[in-house]
Amino acid sequence: MMTTQITLLGCGLMGAPMARRLRAAGFPLTVWNRTRHKAAALEAAGAVVADSPAQAVANADIVITMLEHGGVVQNVLFDQADAACHGLRRGTLLIDMGSILPEQAQDHARRLQAWGVDALDAPVSGGTLGAEAGTLAIMAGGEEAAFTRALPVLTVLGRPVHVGPAGAGQLTKLANQMIVGITIGAVAEALLLAERGGADPAKVREALRGGFAESRILEVHGLRMVEGDFAKRGSMAIQLKDLHNALHTAGQMAFDAPITERVTRLYQEGVDNGLAELDQSALFRTLQDRQ
Repeated sequence: MMTTQITLLGCGLMGAPMARRLRAAGFPLTVWNRTRHKAAALEAAGAVVADSPAQAVANADIVITMLEHGGVVQNVLFDQADAACHGLRRGTLLIDMGSILPEQAQDHARRLQAWGVDALDAPVSGGTLGAEAGTLAIMAGGEEAAFTRALPVLTVLGRPVHVGPAGAGQLTKLANQMIVGITIGAVAEALLLAERGGADPAKVREALRGGFAESRILEVHGLRMVEGDFAKRGSMAIQLKDLHNALHTAGQMAFDAPITERVTRLYQEGVDNGLAELDQSALFRTLQDRQ
């Protein structure tokens, strides 16, 4: 049995399978979620359910947050009456594995460090499949010593890489989401073009595999497109949020990102047309409706 006491705040689509992997690795685990039933579902795996963030972190050596966006992280860590800050001990390590703005990650790290709490921003890529398999790409920003301390936990969840100081993990995740969002659009448009010309989209995808067009997106999201399977794993809404964050950050740097701007408008169109809670591969349907 591992002796490092872990707390996980956020037990949704990504947090729940991550929690199960931590328990399977033998880590003592306390969990909390805004909707309690999602946390309670992890009791069967041996997790302890807390009633508030402050209670959840009181005995933690490492706290992991997997929350929806920066505003929620801010509220759970600092703002609500029973926020985690009221229970954190000096010397605790907090790892934010959700996707928030780099500037928010930097602000949170400064505030936590003033209280003697170490911080990493360590967002992930790989979706629910990666969370279940423990193969997530983990992009960590923060102090090298904090990253080294986190490694025994992070390696249970995936492949962690230290990419720079506070905020660098979130910046890397934005780069990831730019590539994912744009590539989903490219795969969808290409398959629709092939279909318009009389080719079988499923066979086109098969023919492209292994060539220079090969990608994880073509493999996974391309299959969802040809099968019409848009059940939520990630979501159009979350992909759109991440693209907006990328454009916001690019604007702060006076960086021109015209491809990301165009693809963001297409995701916005899909969300506006009722696709928000479908998998992000449902951008295929937005482009299909334009034909």
